[in-house]
Amino acid sequence: MRTIVQRVASAHVVVAGEVVGAIERGLLAYVGVEEGDTLADAQTTARKLVELRLFPARTPMDLDVREVGGGMLLISQFTLLASIRRGRRPSFDAAMAPEPARALYEAVCEAVAAAGVSVATGRFGAHMLVHSVGDGPITIAVNTQAGALV
Repeated sequence: MRTIVQRVASAHVVVAGEVVGAIERGLLAYVGVEEGDTLADAQTTARKLVELRLFPARTPMDLDVREVGGGMLLISQFTLLASIRRGRRPSFDAAMAPEPARALYEAVCEAVAAAGVSVATGRFGAHMLVHSVGDGPITIAVNTQAGALV
């Protein structure tokens, strides 16, 4: 599973002219589900997102999203699995098929919410306009394989 997480002052996602998810201060995470990912990858990803200390206090990166009362906007994004090795058009062969990918993406959302973080989402499989106000900027990749961070 590949996830890109950004610290944001605010973020929202629009589908067909409607805001379907929004947060104020918190984390915007793009989640890509890879062929071979399991529930263990979803749980590890969620735990790491919740526990990452990306917010300032005594040091520039001292507090996690729960400690600042922040939310998390989780967006499914299969394009994180793109391969550009051949030609000019990306290949998405590494991305998991939509229905099993949806289940694992939703498992990440549920695990983050179960950890006490307010969760907003986009709409799986939809064309989305994602608006964010980056804070930092801070952008970090979280990658898992076989349930472990890689």
